[in-house]
Amino acid sequence: MNPWKCIIVDDEDVDRLMVLSFAKRYPMLHIAGTFKSADEALEMLAKEKIDILFLDIDMPGGNGLELRQKAAEVPACVFITGHAEYAVESFELDTIDFIVKPLRFERFEKAMQRVLQFLEIKEKAALFELSFGDDILYVKEGNEQHKIKRSDILYLEALKDYTLLVTTQKKHCVWSNIGSLLKKEPFGSFVRIHKSYAIQRQFVTRISAHDITLTGGAHIPIGRAYKENLSEIL
Repeated sequence: MNPWKCIIVDDEDVDRLMVLSFAKRYPMLHIAGTFKSADEALEMLAKEKIDILFLDIDMPGGNGLELRQKAAEVPACVFITGHAEYAVESFELDTIDFIVKPLRFERFEKAMQRVLQFLEIKEKAALFELSFGDDILYVKEGNEQHKIKRSDILYLEALKDYTLLVTTQKKHCVWSNIGSLLKKEPFGSFVRIHKSYAIQRQFVTRISAHDITLTGGAHIPIGRAYKENLSEIL
């Protein structure tokens, strides 16, 4: 597998160097450049294909959200910022993860797991198929076919053009965006509570102002635009 090309954009020298030091721990990453401003990064993006963006948000000469909008063709984006209030807005821009500073390696590592999982899924997308039968879903992953009970799926998680079907035992990937999947009859029992998540109400154990806890302890965020859907759960 060829290395995944990434760039780091942060106007703070210490933060930029910290992200760089963490990224260097991953041999599958090729760091194509580090930049202090969005404008500098855009010059690079105009010349070279990049796979991953690590972006600060509050920067002079164009913030990270605007940069992500202009670089929508880059598959994966992680925001690393001191401004937690931008979290909801960032996930409207196909964000893989949102990290609030101060950055710690343990948190960066979790983000990298999500990024690499997404990129590997994207690379193998043609190998995934989904078919239906009564309460059973058949997911083909490469040469293997998995049989999943619809009633065993805790939640759906969007990864851009793909969707993870998450059970208590495993995560299965299908090549379909979450919006299209939820329009299919077998997924009529799912309630969308976030741009990136839909859940089954029978697994809900707790509802707070910002997230929902499911059986097994998973915490699913509630998106502002989907709060009215909570009435379907209550």
